[in-house]
Amino acid sequence: MKHGSAALLLVLCSATVFAKAGQAKADKVPTEFEQTLMTAEKGFFDAAKKGDAAFFKRTLTDDFSFVSFDGQLYERQDMLDQFAQGGTDLMPYEMKVVRAGEGVAIVTYNVVLRVPPAVDQGPPPRYQHFTTVWVKQGDVWKMKFQQMTAAHWGDW
Repeated sequence: MKHGSAALLLVLCSATVFAKAGQAKADKVPTEFEQTLMTAEKGFFDAAKKGDAAFFKRTLTDDFSFVSFDGQLYERQDMLDQFAQGGTDLMPYEMKVVRAGEGVAIVTYNVVLRVPPAVDQGPPPRYQHFTTVWVKQGDVWKMKFQQMTAAHWGDW
C-alpha cells in the first residue's frame, strides 16, 4: 500500500512538472522583433480576407514570388490577382519568427484555409503550412517570398 501511494504521488508530481514546463513554453512572450513580423504577417491575413489590393501593392517587393500549394512558382502580379478579390480566410496557429540575417526574417506557421471553391477545381487543401520571407527596405518590412504547402492532401 505504501509503495502504491508513493508511486501515485511520484506520477502526480511528475505530471505537474511536465505540465508547467509545457505551459511556460506556450506562454513565451514574443520579442519586439517577433511581434513586429507577426503583426506584418497578420496584415497579410486581413488583406487576403478583405481583398485589399493596396496592401499587396505596397507590401510586396517588386521581385516578389511565391510557391502555391500546387507547387508552381508565381510572380507578384499573380498574388495581386489571387488576393484582390478577397474572401480568403486564413486561421493561423503555431506562428514562429526566425531572424535570417540583418533586415531579413522568416515567418512560418500553420493555417486552416477557408476559401470558396474555384470554378471546376474545388477548394484548395484546408490545412496548409505557410512560410514568408520578409526583408526590411528602409524602415518598412516587405514580403519577398512566400511558400504555401498542403499539410493534408486528403482535405480537399
